Amino acid sequence: MGLFGRRGAKDSPVEDAVDVDEGASAGLGDDSEGPDSEAPGSENPSALSHRPDGPWDIDEDYPNEPRVDLGAIRLPQREDVRIQVQADPSSGNVAQLSLVTGQSAVQIQPYAAPRTAGMWEDIRGEIRSSINKSGGLVEETQGEFGVELHAQVKAQDGSTQPARFCGIDGPRWFVRLVFLGQAARDRQAAQALEAAVRGMVIVRGNEAMPMGNAIPMRVPQNQSDDQGVTPDAGKAPERTTITLPERGPEITETR
Repeated sequence: MGLFGRRGAKDSPVEDAVDVDEGASAGLGDDSEGPDSEAPGSENPSALSHRPDGPWDIDEDYPNEPRVDLGAIRLPQREDVRIQVQADPSSGNVAQLSLVTGQSAVQIQPYAAPRTAGMWEDIRGEIRSSINKSGGLVEETQGEFGVELHAQVKAQDGSTQPARFCGIDGPRWFVRLVFLGQAARDRQAAQALEAAVRGMVIVRGNEAMPMGNAIPMRVPQNQSDDQGVTPDAGKAPERTTITLPERGPEITETR
């Protein structure tokens, strides 16, 4: 059972908004190397080292379970995890995707990557530098998804809050994860979210795309306003501020 919600003024934050967009996006969106310029067959085997149990590529043999189709990502439907999107109501394009459970959330963003993979290794230093420059604290550690960045990130009110940055390399795609709330510091609190991430299927597509470009996501086509899946009013701002919402009114239920 996947529950969709929308972010709006009625959502009460568990913690103050944490602006991690600059650090989380460091090193992404640079198409200077051109789209998919590597020769076929040049995939880096290390790209698969931390996903023997998912997330999966659409062309791989993955377990069959009910999933919600968001375009670039097919998300497993779990009773204990709510799917929350911020979308442009006119186009249905998703600007921000989060999974929420209790007092924890994980923000998920897929990007186009080169065939040689290794994007996470390349951008970790940029994220770390950005957090340090903004007055936050960050350290590298081994975790569920390989090398992770555990940080204390400055919030809009000047306080610091925990954030856990993870990256997963796949064949011609890269997924950035930002765990917030209890999941940023408590592994037990993160288990449900981590399991949902492991169950994801990534749909990169065959079209050429500059390295670091976000792979488009959309509100499920089989959902409509009449069914209660309503995107956030208005277009998302250019710089998205991550706000961890508490479990609010559930808009619809997808079975």
